[in-house]
Amino acid sequence: MAFWPTSYDRAWTLGGAVSRQGIGLHGGEVAEVRLQPSAQVGFHVSWLDNSDSPVTLGPHQVRDSQLCTTLELGDRHLGTVEHLLAALAGCGLTHVEIQVGGEEIPLLDGSALGWVEAIAEVGLTPAATPRADPLVLEHALVCHRGSSVITATPAERFNVVGVIDFPQAAIGHQMLAIELTPEGFTEQIAPARTFGFREQVDQLLAAGLIQGGALDNALVCDGDHWLNPPLRFADEPVRHKLLDLIGDLALVGFPQAQVLVYRGSHGLHNDLANALLAVCPVTVS
Repeated sequence: MAFWPTSYDRAWTLGGAVSRQGIGLHGGEVAEVRLQPSAQVGFHVSWLDNSDSPVTLGPHQVRDSQLCTTLELGDRHLGTVEHLLAALAGCGLTHVEIQVGGEEIPLLDGSALGWVEAIAEVGLTPAATPRADPLVLEHALVCHRGSSVITATPAERFNVVGVIDFPQAAIGHQMLAIELTPEGFTEQIAPARTFGFREQVDQLLAAGLIQGGALDNALVCDGDHWLNPPLRFADEPVRHKLLDLIGDLALVGFPQAQVLVYRGSHGLHNDLANALLAVCPVTVS
């Protein structure tokens, strides 16, 4: 059993370096990620093919992209960062350097479980510098995109509520609420895999997307059943939607708030991340 912090109140970095290779979901190319301890607060990206200084990640780097979160880092783009960032922040890490070879983070099995296992291999150790103070709300925030909505309301601890509603009978209406802790994240959220729909596969492939998608790294829904059961949870889709939310909010840190999202998307999550920064800037104590 790996050691996980009991809360998100302290500063942690990795106990050593660890790496993973795999296929990117959309580009279909092999990519490598090496996770390194860092003395600097935040998550920082550098590239394996040059010696440029690491770039600190934030929501201002997010660019509109279909079906994933893509960051613009100088003259480069880095796609599908959300599962890795969810694992780092969800496990309680606050100081990490991410060294990347490629233009997309490996999908692994479509969840954050492979990243959690990588983190567990080297463990966590107290960071040399303080963590950023949590974002503290004084009033509720609401962001809309069409019929989708996300809200953040003041709370003592970070907790999330996800609601999804799909016409496909295999998914239907699902809701999950959880007060997040590192242990709860690793057991209840991290194993949930990304999912898609059989009727959209040809269209997405023609658009140059999901080139690395396969039945061993994504659940595929076909109306009233799944093409590749069994599910890890009866409500695995809504858990994966919360995984994406956690990864996108990792760019600003977890707020002292309850975040509720209905029919979320990466763009909507980023709208909230920027709104949070606008009303409660990050500080380091």
